Amino acid sequence: MTTTTDPLAALKHAPCALIGNDPVLIAGDSIRSHYPAHPETIVWSGSPDAAHVDLAVAAAKSAQYEWATTPRERRFEALRRYQEIVTSRVDEIAAMINAETGKAMWESKGEASILAGKVDITLDESAHGSMARVSDYQIDITETRQGVCRYRPHGVMAVVGPFNFPAHLPNGHIIPALAMGDTVVFKPSDKTPAVGQLIAEMFIEALDSIGAPRGVLNLVQGGGDVASRLVTHRDIDGVLFTGSWPVGRKIIEANLDNPGRLIALELGGNNPAIVMDDANLRQAVVECVRASFATTGQRCTCTRRIILHERIADRFIDAMVKATNAIEVGDPRREEPVFFGPLIREDSRQAALQYHESLVSAGGESLVQPRAIDNISGCEGGHFITPGVVRVDRFVADDAGGPGRDAGCDIEVFGPIARVCVVKNYEEAIEQANATRYGLASAIFTSSKETGERFMIESRAGCVNINAGTAGASGKLPFGGLGWSGNHRPAGSSSVDYCSYPVASLVETSDAAPLSPGMLFEDSWI
Repeated sequence: MTTTTDPLAALKHAPCALIGNDPVLIAGDSIRSHYPAHPETIVWSGSPDAAHVDLAVAAAKSAQYEWATTPRERRFEALRRYQEIVTSRVDEIAAMINAETGKAMWESKGEASILAGKVDITLDESAHGSMARVSDYQIDITETRQGVCRYRPHGVMAVVGPFNFPAHLPNGHIIPALAMGDTVVFKPSDKTPAVGQLIAEMFIEALDSIGAPRGVLNLVQGGGDVASRLVTHRDIDGVLFTGSWPVGRKIIEANLDNPGRLIALELGGNNPAIVMDDANLRQAVVECVRASFATTGQRCTCTRRIILHERIADRFIDAMVKATNAIEVGDPRREEPVFFGPLIREDSRQAALQYHESLVSAGGESLVQPRAIDNISGCEGGHFITPGVVRVDRFVADDAGGPGRDAGCDIEVFGPIARVCVVKNYEEAIEQANATRYGLASAIFTSSKETGERFMIESRAGCVNINAGTAGASGKLPFGGLGWSGNHRPAGSSSVDYCSYPVASLVETSDAAPLSPGMLFEDSWI
């Protein structure tokens, strides 16, 4: 049985930009989102205008001072109201996510359900909470002089969102930005514009409820041209980007002459998981299969490389092959669960299939061959694919040979393809795990506390797990990576840190300014 609804009914406005709280309709079809399980079903269409970027940035800049000087408690009140709104509309948000991404409904509801929790995480003032790190404080320097630290917003923040978590990831940038007094111009992925519009409408509803200035949150739609105009705009003070390394690199290059502009990059990964000979194999297989193929392999934290100790390799591979072949792929709107639905686009499916073929042609052994599925009832023409597994000799931290010439190449492909290799010991395993220019997530499966602690120190990644897969993170912890995976600006619970900056002040209460050696001053001079 499938569930069918009209997701656009959740939108307050027809396809539009939102500038200074007002909808700017963008009728047309220069960009369109479609239902990946049935591509003939168009979800949203519009013809964005790149000039809207200038208007949106101007609106955000105009509102920024008033918003920054709004008492923190009032800003927090707006976010609490947003929390109430998204909680009451979980089903509508999930339906929209499902419609534009093709995620299984259980996963779409999971994403919709965690939006509200980001408010609690952001506003947490406990000892380890986010606000504890960005709250003003003062100390005594001398008997008459105080030191004061105040946290100020950067100003106007550009938030550029991805398609794979079109609500959760922008939500994770926007909430802390608004909490700290920044204003926002949000551009969602051109693959998921309806989800982006829905999120923006709910933020604006919450802001209006407390009488916030118009323009605190603005929405622009479009593709690469709009994104480029936004992240290089002269009146932008920060760029909060989630996406791929190639695009992140372009953002860095475009801002080389703006060293004072905050750039927070949350990029991709080529994430490893080590399975040692003392691991609980059931735990390792279940977690590695889940993490490899979650969201049809379209997570930046998906396990791409599995490194097996030779003593358990055959048993692990046999179980992984069986578990992979048993994965349920199907209509993402089915009430009975499917593990994953289609890929976002047909070119993504072809890229995954071609990647598998290139790995095999480069010497890899296909353990599970992925295949396109075109005959799912009710989803004819959908971008469905089964998962694949390839065994390779080793991994290398470059792609000079290309995937057709080196099966161990350091390439991230957004699809359900995992690679495995076999090693003799931990030393070889950690060397293989670190054989990447990425550094987002890693995992080890072992019953040895000492080995786990050693891996925590030696693994080159921002998220390092023990006996848990790479895909999946807690919003109560930082989230970010190294190398090609990020620039040491972790999101998650640390997102407030890149949405403000500290200003140090010395405040003197006496009028007896001391003279330094070599100075002379006569009171009669004044």
